[in-house]
Amino acid sequence: MNALTERGLNIEPAADLGDVVAQLRNLRAASQKRRYRGPAPQLPSRETMLEIVDRLVAGLYPRHFGPQGLSLKDVDSFVEHSLGGALHALRRQVELEFALTEAKSAPPSSSHGIVADFLASLPSVRALADSDARAGFEGDPSATSIDEIIFCFPGFAAVLRHRLAHELYRLGSRTLARIVAEDAHARTGVDIHPGAEIGERFFIDHGAGVVIGETAIVGRNVRLYQGVTLGAKRFETDASGALRKNYPRHPILEDDVVIYAGATLLGRITVGKGSSIGGNVWLTHSVPAGSRIAQAEARTQSFDGGAGI
Repeated sequence: MNALTERGLNIEPAADLGDVVAQLRNLRAASQKRRYRGPAPQLPSRETMLEIVDRLVAGLYPRHFGPQGLSLKDVDSFVEHSLGGALHALRRQVELEFALTEAKSAPPSSSHGIVADFLASLPSVRALADSDARAGFEGDPSATSIDEIIFCFPGFAAVLRHRLAHELYRLGSRTLARIVAEDAHARTGVDIHPGAEIGERFFIDHGAGVVIGETAIVGRNVRLYQGVTLGAKRFETDASGALRKNYPRHPILEDDVVIYAGATLLGRITVGKGSSIGGNVWLTHSVPAGSRIAQAEARTQSFDGGAGI
């Protein structure tokens, strides 16, 4: 008896490729039977979603991400074509996601309504992204122009895609939102859950290693540096021992907060307006408006019997 059989998986060493294919078929069938009420539905396409995101980004910023040499008289036509194609493809992906959801006994939803609402949100997404680009230019002495921010800065690329993903998440298309978010993560090293609520003029400097959890709330004019984590302190369980879902467990950052490189903030804590959190600080308690927290100060609060960090 091999180790897999001992663990109840009933998998025997395969003699040839045909045996492997048959065992994989049986494993798929068992997995799908556990997850769905009937036959396994068709899944959304990650590749298609990435193409949709590229079209949306080009439609929002046609001079930067549209075809080179796009003339002023042709911009509106290009935007209409890019967004129209993206939304047509998105409608099908939403339909596939909801077919998958319905196969798990959830109530059906309207793909047409979601795509229409998503379309209506795009001017707000562009306005918020413009505010992010301005914040980046004003907050980074190395930036020579707003165009450079839009073209080159990974923090801007990540947050722009987050704002698109957040609209999908808000409208109920959460699997597609996660695909968009993970594409941004792969491109930039910035991991923002699409559920996170982020205000205007948000800037991530350098970007790599930033993590922002699902229930985080970020006010306006907030700046983060590389390696910052806004995470959960612990995972709560219900009476059966299963992990709880959909409860507030990540930090709240009020307006005008700056968090420097490597800082870790955990749990449903609040960082008051105008506060500054120093590099590599580990913080698990709320701080009032105007706080200046450095490593030594954070350790002193812990050792003096204050809230643990």
